[in-house]
Amino acid sequence: MQRTFLTNLALLLVLNLLVKPFYILGIDAGVQDAVGAEGYGAYAALLSLSFLLNIVLDLGVTNYNTRHIAQHTHLVGRTLGRLAALRFALVGLYALLTVGTGLVLGYSGAQLGMLGWLVVNQALAATLLYLRSFVAGAQRFRQDSLLSVLDRLLLIGAVGWLLWGRSGGTAFRIEWFVWAQTAAYAVSVGVALVLVRRISGPVRLSTRPTFSLVVLRQSFPYALLILLMTLYYRIDTLMLERLLPDGARQAGLYAQGFRFVEALNMLGYLFAGLLLPLFSRMLKQREDVAPLALLAWRLLLAGSLAVAAFGALHAGAVLDLRYSSDTAGAAAPFALLLWCFVAVATTYVFGTLLTAAGDLLLLNVMAAGGALLNIVLNLWLIPLWQVEGAAWASLVTQVGTALVQVVLVQRARPLKGLGRVVLTAGVYGAVLVASAWALRQAGLSLGMQAASFAGVALLAALATGLVDPRRLPQMRTLLQRGR
Repeated sequence: MQRTFLTNLALLLVLNLLVKPFYILGIDAGVQDAVGAEGYGAYAALLSLSFLLNIVLDLGVTNYNTRHIAQHTHLVGRTLGRLAALRFALVGLYALLTVGTGLVLGYSGAQLGMLGWLVVNQALAATLLYLRSFVAGAQRFRQDSLLSVLDRLLLIGAVGWLLWGRSGGTAFRIEWFVWAQTAAYAVSVGVALVLVRRISGPVRLSTRPTFSLVVLRQSFPYALLILLMTLYYRIDTLMLERLLPDGARQAGLYAQGFRFVEALNMLGYLFAGLLLPLFSRMLKQREDVAPLALLAWRLLLAGSLAVAAFGALHAGAVLDLRYSSDTAGAAAPFALLLWCFVAVATTYVFGTLLTAAGDLLLLNVMAAGGALLNIVLNLWLIPLWQVEGAAWASLVTQVGTALVQVVLVQRARPLKGLGRVVLTAGVYGAVLVASAWALRQAGLSLGMQAASFAGVALLAALATGLVDPRRLPQMRTLLQRGR
């Protein structure tokens, strides 16, 4: 079992870390370069709107289904048939709510048409995740790993050709990107459906309102949490586009830096996916979770603080490596968003621990407070400081919610050694900031600065004890015990 777990985990990590960052920083960023900050900003605002109510497409059903099928694999066909009507109803409700919200916000014409396509894309993406839950629940991990990147691989091929493979002709249009997403999701859903049918055998469609209500009742707290956290993670772009006269351009500038942070957050997300079952198993067996939680936090802090310290000081230069225009106005907000990465890395540990412990009421209250705080700060700061105001709102919200989660964990189940990690991380961060500044003053090239800084960061992590090689065998032992 351990060998199977580690093999499939390695496959999942390799596929996701190779494909998805390339898609974000290569294809997605290439689209923005092709259509400009204003054209991409208008799309990004509509995309954020389609994300805000995305949870209505699922309401936690996918998470429920993964657990249910893992325990009752022989019920794949029956479960697929019983939940089909519920899935169609949720898609209809999501489309109605999202398009209605777009009308209330003043979208019309071509903007509303693009929003309609994005609604279709979100519905297809949610269907793909739902079908993957059957594959994962049936322990077909390799197939699930391949499905996790299939849509992005198809998009890399299609949009890459549209951006760089065509010879002359019409300039790239943002609508092509949206339609390519539709095609990629549709093909991926078709492949996933074939795989699920092979597992399930004949599927008999049936309407079971009572069964659907039981599933929704069990899944609702998770769905509410995702909705609230998505709200304060995604609403910045939409508010920029709606609140400012040149909102589309400002949203495009924000997207330049946000894209890098989104790629970085993928590492934390994969980390959280590993921690959740480990924490759940350890809590059920009444084992001490402090060693694993603090070890995971140390590793994430070592990486996130290094990225933030160096990247924030060289924000403009980093953006210039990828974008050909509009980087000057995006540098300051990008520097702030990089520090958000440190807070989000903290959330991936402590929020995951709270989720594993079932403290969803506390998490939902925290997330509701974070969403309200973010909206209020955006309403105040965006008119004052435009895109930089949105970045400050995000930083304050992410730091605030991360600190609340640390406090909640410490009050519920005190982690021995937490204070020492905080102190160590503070010293480590100060060393990194000073080192990055000193290297910049030395007048070295960006590449030489980055290489030197990486060496300094490694030595500082070891010297302060934030990363201790002697603890790595402990991680291996905890992984084996958790599985």
